[in-house]
Amino acid sequence: MGGIGPPLSIMKRSALAIITARGGSKRIPRKNIRSFLGRPILAYSTEAARTSRLFDEVMVSSDDEEILELGRTLGAATPFKRSAGTSDDAATTAEVLLEVLSEYRRRGDEFEYLCCIYPTAPFVSAGKLQQAAALLRDSGADAVVPVTAFSFPIWRSFKIEEGRLAFNWPENALRRSQDLPQAFHDCGQFYFLRTESFLAQRRLIMDHTVPIIVSEGEAQDIDTEDDWKIAEIKYSLLLERQT
Repeated sequence: MGGIGPPLSIMKRSALAIITARGGSKRIPRKNIRSFLGRPILAYSTEAARTSRLFDEVMVSSDDEEILELGRTLGAATPFKRSAGTSDDAATTAEVLLEVLSEYRRRGDEFEYLCCIYPTAPFVSAGKLQQAAALLRDSGADAVVPVTAFSFPIWRSFKIEEGRLAFNWPENALRRSQDLPQAFHDCGQFYFLRTESFLAQRRLIMDHTVPIIVSEGEAQDIDTEDDWKIAEIKYSLLLERQT
């Protein structure tokens, strides 16, 4: 990519979807283009973003030409290649987004809203993105993030010290699980951000972030082969319920 410098003129646009799909993946090789129930997994995120009709542009950010070519086949824009500095294991998602926004600005485009969508997120849907966009607009929040509840209260969780179990919070050892508050974790699907806030805070979970609560059946991290199989089972069950 070219150097960063002020463009001659800036065109303010509404929303940009960035699908972050680098080529390297150690635990599941080539997972961003691997077949998920008969389709490249990247197709699910791309289709959800495009059919939501929320975005001026849906783009794939990658360092990998095969991924970029697939993105173009799926109807996404691939206006530039990701730099080496944001393509290794140490690069954060925020750094990738900042680089993309900077390159768009260099080319004369700025966006009021930004949605980062992960490429291995088949449970993302146009409806969820539309819900998040409306919530972000109406709440005045910095960001909207889908979360799901831990299946068991973390307040009764253990740690292992010198081979022995110990409670993380011993004061909860005798409390019933139903009496403990729910805890939630990031679904790893998308982050809908107000661009001005993101550029100021430079992180995905910002000062005023509001959640969309997603059921456990519509969320699955995909980091291992077992995760992949579980995600396919969950997605198949979801399709069955919808028919």
